[in-house]
Amino acid sequence: MSFSISPKEYGQFKQKLEQYCGITLGENKEYLITSRLRRLLESEKLAGFSELIKVMDCNSKIKEAVIDAMTTNETLWFRDDHPFRIFREKLLPELAKARRPLRIWSAACSTGQEPYSLSIAVEEFKRLNPGALSGEVKIIATDISPSALAIAKEGIYPQLALKRGMADVHLKQYFTQQGNNEWRINDEIKRRIEFRSLNLQASYSLLGKFDIVFCRNVLIYFSADFKLDILKRIHGTLNKDGHLFVGASEAVNNLSDFYAMKQFSPGISYQVKPVAADNR
Repeated sequence: MSFSISPKEYGQFKQKLEQYCGITLGENKEYLITSRLRRLLESEKLAGFSELIKVMDCNSKIKEAVIDAMTTNETLWFRDDHPFRIFREKLLPELAKARRPLRIWSAACSTGQEPYSLSIAVEEFKRLNPGALSGEVKIIATDISPSALAIAKEGIYPQLALKRGMADVHLKQYFTQQGNNEWRINDEIKRRIEFRSLNLQASYSLLGKFDIVFCRNVLIYFSADFKLDILKRIHGTLNKDGHLFVGASEAVNNLSDFYAMKQFSPGISYQVKPVAADNR
């Protein structure tokens, strides 16, 4: 069955989606909505988008399914490379000197490639620097999508997904093959990651404090105001001298009171600044 969405329904749906999870749809994205939600409309036997919009507020199962379908789960292993190299070669050596537990947040972790890449980077650092990072390293990985988190928690990936950024040497060292086309992440990499469900609109207070936050390739889907809100609240989760990494096409603008850009060669991070109470 084919479904179409009217201009009125499109406007109503955009408003609901932003209200639920902060995602801002631009103009002329009707095809995206219809293609991603057609299966849901059919499975729930809904007549069309008008009925879907009516039931979303009162049916948590359908609301969750809509958010899940509209969340983009495009991701790669060691995406863009530079942030992971900075993390492994510049930040971990400094943090290791403190000889204390290290906490990292992978926000919007999707199907797990980013937090597992970070954990592999930690393992590589420990292998090359015996005795370093004597304290526990904990990675908190969050996402709004239940289906993405289910894949991440399981830690099993098809060969095709692993071709997107995973080096053969890491594949052989940190994964175990299952059958012909699937690989399971090894426990030594998995054990330091805790996956949690989190809508970035919600409070971050239960997450605790972090030394490093990766919030990459998700801010592009939000309004300017919501981006600022997220970045200010992430600041509150960072320890003194903590670092934030955003996506290659994203920037931390209008927040010079909160973050200082730190340039590496190549790549950048944003280092936290102490902020006066009236600026929070």
